[in-house]
Amino acid sequence: MASKQKTVIVTGASQGIGAGVVEAFLNRGYNVVANSRNISTSGKFKPAANLALVDGNIGETAVAAKIVETATTKFGSIDALVNNAGIFFTKAFTDYTGEDLKALSSVNLEGFLYVTQGAVKQMLAQGGNGSVVTITTSLVVNPIAGITASVPMITKGGLEAVTRNLASEYAKQHIRFNAVAPGIVDTPMHENNPKDFLKTLSPMGTISSVSDIVDAVVYLTEASNVTGEVLHVDGGAHQGKW
Repeated sequence: MASKQKTVIVTGASQGIGAGVVEAFLNRGYNVVANSRNISTSGKFKPAANLALVDGNIGETAVAAKIVETATTKFGSIDALVNNAGIFFTKAFTDYTGEDLKALSSVNLEGFLYVTQGAVKQMLAQGGNGSVVTITTSLVVNPIAGITASVPMITKGGLEAVTRNLASEYAKQHIRFNAVAPGIVDTPMHENNPKDFLKTLSPMGTISSVSDIVDAVVYLTEASNVTGEVLHVDGGAHQGKW
């Protein structure tokens, strides 16, 4: 059981992986600050002594600042951050627009940047130590023919790159940076996709559950000697052709 004094921030927390991460850390005795655009009205969570909800687009600096401020004023520390918020959609490369790139960059990159900067500043003020786990995708290292996600991968690949660089930059302060790279996960994003087709997108012919991804996030958050790691939870899809 983790110390009840520890506080974790979770973005994109109103459904799917994010909601599962919030529930897991609450069950492990953490204080949690949960964010999504409309988390306070989503009906998924209610504020509690150990749970604070912050509405807003994580790609806005003011929202990121409010999340960090809420963690420090309500709970007194930031010990971990889970960057789960993100958007993803597919098109032929030549059909992506400048507005598409701006939308992807705002949520996936700026949403990472602002809240992570704030969390790291607080971790440093606390004397170091801390964990940042970011959700990417196995498509970064193993594109799949027919999944036309080239432009979203600009952002997701960038997240893996910054994770490795930050792991080195803050190693001496024991602030760890890792990522979880899922394949297909059984979330609302895929509720209208045929399951038989989705199963063909991994060598094992399986679809990950939310709990599979949550387990990986919790492990990396608490694995005190692991940093700079990208943990693939994708039925082996990152290995290549099958």
